Formats: sequence, C-alpha cells, structure tokens
Amino acid sequence: MQFVDEVKIYAKAGDGGRGCVSFRREKYVPMGGPDGGDGGDGGDVLIEADENLGTLLDLRYQQHYKAQSGVPGRGKNMHGRNGESLLIRVPPGTLVRDAETGEELVDVRETNKRITLLRGGRGGRGNARFATSTNRAPRHAQPGIPGEERWFRLELKLLADVGLVGLPNAGKSTLISSVSAARPKIADYPFTTLVPNLGVVRYGSYRTFVMADIPGLIEGASEGQGLGARFLRHVERTDLFLHLVDLSGIQEGDPRTNFEIINRELTRHNPEMAQKPQIVVLTKTDITEVREKIPEMRAHFEKLGFRVMALSAVTGDGIFEMVETLGRELERLRGSRNPEDVVGEP
Repeated sequence: MQFVDEVKIYAKAGDGGRGCVSFRREKYVPMGGPDGGDGGDGGDVLIEADENLGTLLDLRYQQHYKAQSGVPGRGKNMHGRNGESLLIRVPPGTLVRDAETGEELVDVRETNKRITLLRGGRGGRGNARFATSTNRAPRHAQPGIPGEERWFRLELKLLADVGLVGLPNAGKSTLISSVSAARPKIADYPFTTLVPNLGVVRYGSYRTFVMADIPGLIEGASEGQGLGARFLRHVERTDLFLHLVDLSGIQEGDPRTNFEIINRELTRHNPEMAQKPQIVVLTKTDITEVREKIPEMRAHFEKLGFRVMALSAVTGDGIFEMVETLGRELERLRGSRNPEDVVGEP
C-alpha cells in the first residue's frame, strides 16, 4: 500500500433548511392562520481517529467532503429533518491545520473520540414563528444559515514510543522485524525502507510498546536530502530514540562521525528532539570485525553520557536484554503519568 502522510482536503458542513411560508386551508376554518414549519439544521463535519488506518491514502483520492443539508420546513407546522453529519476517519496522530494560514486546529490522537471540525448551519424559522397579535398572517420566513466551510491540510505524525534512527543499512529494518510482526523490506543496499514502519513489541508480563523505523536519514536530511525531510516528523512524538550505529564498515566514514551527523539533523529539524533520551545500539555483532571494535566504541559513547548496548538482530544475541531495557526506560520516563497513559499497560 502506498504510504501517504500529507493531504489537502476541502470540507463543508450542511446548510440549514429554509423555513416555510404556509397558511392553513381547512373547510369551515375561514381564518386558518400561518402554519409554516422550521427548516432542519445542517449536519456537522466530524473527524475521528481509527486505529485500523495507517495512512492518509483514502483522503488522497477524495478531496471534497460535504455534510448533508437540512430539509426545508413544510406546511401544517412540519419541521424539516436535520442533515446527517459527515465523519472523516484518519489514522491516530493526524494533525489538522488550516490550509491557508497553517494554524494548528486539531491534533487527532485518541480513538473513539469524535471532534467537530465544522458546524452545520441552523435551519430557518417558518412563518408560524412570526405570528403575533398585531401580525396574524406573516408572509415571510427565514432562509437557512450556510454551514461552515474550509480547506484543511492533514499531516500524519506516527504515534510511537521508540524511534529507530541511524544511517541507511544500520540494521533498523532487521531489528524491528526481529522484535515485532512488522515486515519491512530488507536488502544490502541503501534506502530499502521507503516508508515508516510501526511494530508492536512485547516485553515483561503482557506489556507492549510501539517501535517506529524511520527511513532516509542521511546528512542534510533536515534540508531535503534523501527521504529524511519527509519522514523526520514521524519521530517528533517518540519518547525515546534507539540510535543504531553500524561498525561493519559498510557505511562510509567513521561511526562516531556518523552518529554526530544523525543527531545534528534531528536537532536542525526540531531542537526539542535533541532533548529526548537516546540509547546507542552497536549492531551486527555476529561479524567478527564488529565484535573487535565494540570495547573502543562502547567507551567512547559512554564517555559522552549514553547508555550503550550491542546486539545482532540476525542471531538474536542481545535482543531480549534490549527489549527489557527499553520497557523499563519507558516506564521510568512515564513515571509521572497515570497508568492508563502507558501504551499497552493492562
């Protein structure tokens, strides 16, 4: 499926139905009086997060959305039916902005919670509403009020607990596939991952957290190089970064320099990302040359204040310890929150 994380749509709430001008016409009732009913209210435009959706693809092909208008009133004091509201379903983590000003309007995170984007117009009052002792036969009614309308820009920012960052071929896709049911494309050349991948990781006693594999981080990613400019937004909401460092030599440059490059791009994209905790993971320990470099690299990153782990996603060495460490660290970071706020907490 094509991954779409940004769309522009037009939405309009329903117009209110017009009021009715009508007079009673009954045998033996010479002065029947006004009996025009009110028009119905227009439907609202609502938005809701659907956990079964992972992309904005459906909204790419249908860009115009309109709620039902209210039905006009009729004679015999019959009021028009209200228009049905229109519900737009989006993936959790969708940010709704005004398309013209860029103003942030709604952050759709919670599932099963409907948010009103646009209000429908009120129905007009029929002439029966205007009858008074001095005006017993009013011949006017109100038109319905138009519903609100607007162009929106929707941006998807994935909701994940742990974000995997690192240069291409650092082993991110292999790692997420080894600890979750995610099945990203894996190959021995750069940029095999073209879309973000989410995986649910189990740890402890029936607890889980969500891990995100973000593609395309290279030097200059924050300025549009590679795929990073498009997908960096998806790690803004993670609580913790797992920074994968490849010691196998498949990547050009010194691993310590490559580590600094990725962190610099994260900071340039959003300075707040530099404040997020990181755990450094030295990957591909199934290779002899990598194991020989681990002591030196561990000492280097620990001197900088980072927790360092080493593992092989191919053989599974160090995977269990990493998952348990991530689970405990996430619980520590969320210690001030309510238990319900912890992802996967029973």
